[in-house]
Amino acid sequence: MEAVRTGQDYVARQRFYRLILYVLLFAGCAVMLFPFFWMLTTAFKTESEALRMPPMWIPTSFRWQNFVEAWNAAPFGWYFFNSFFMAITTTIGEVFTTILAAYAFAKMKFFGKNTLFAILLGTMMIPGQMLLLPNYVTMSRLHWLDRYQALIIPWLVSVFGIFLLRQFFRSVPDELRDAARIDGCSRFRFLFTIMVPLSKPAIFTVALLKFLGSWNSFQWVLIMTTSRHMRTVPVGLQIFSSEVGTAYEKLMAASVLAIIPILVLFLFTQKQFIQGVARTGIK
Repeated sequence: MEAVRTGQDYVARQRFYRLILYVLLFAGCAVMLFPFFWMLTTAFKTESEALRMPPMWIPTSFRWQNFVEAWNAAPFGWYFFNSFFMAITTTIGEVFTTILAAYAFAKMKFFGKNTLFAILLGTMMIPGQMLLLPNYVTMSRLHWLDRYQALIIPWLVSVFGIFLLRQFFRSVPDELRDAARIDGCSRFRFLFTIMVPLSKPAIFTVALLKFLGSWNSFQWVLIMTTSRHMRTVPVGLQIFSSEVGTAYEKLMAASVLAIIPILVLFLFTQKQFIQGVARTGIK
């Protein structure tokens, strides 16, 4: 009888702890989703409703015209093209260079490998703002300012991506490499026919993080471009802010349009993204 009562008390405590956990998770989810809720509702408000104090949570009528006016306020067609072009090309380039570098650090033996890898990791501690001036001078001397070269080529390599994929490559048994070499498989063939298929989750994670970073890039694009046809979506959003004020309803409408590609991309790749993060560093 005492054992049954103890078991019931244990089950009751577990249910109570689970209830507390769900409440905390729900509260955290609500806090994270609130800015998106505010952005979405503001995108349908009129100018007076967007500026009303105390805030008006739900608009009296959904004003779809805000999206049309926001799109026509600037050449957002060019902005989206530039964002997609920059994000896709930098993602493909970074994935390729990351695969090669991560494999070298994970499976190959050469003089100074650990020292060089430590130096690469050390560069991650340098704030990016410190490198803006020398990078700007470099782009200027190469005559790449206001060109796609300045938006793409400097971002074809990522130390974080190399570190992430290296950890995943290290979890692949060396016996596979030895067996492939016995069968006459070259390093490149082993890399692209065995290592890459086994590391798809990690590669998807690197690609998704790079695409998000390139799509949301603001400071670098703002500094490196001067003409409107070279700007991207994040930089184009500043057109709704001026010295006389901010058109919040149009800014939020354009922001909704800007995050749609990211949401669609994440919905299609969330499984690979979660697997890549969870399985990286198993070894």
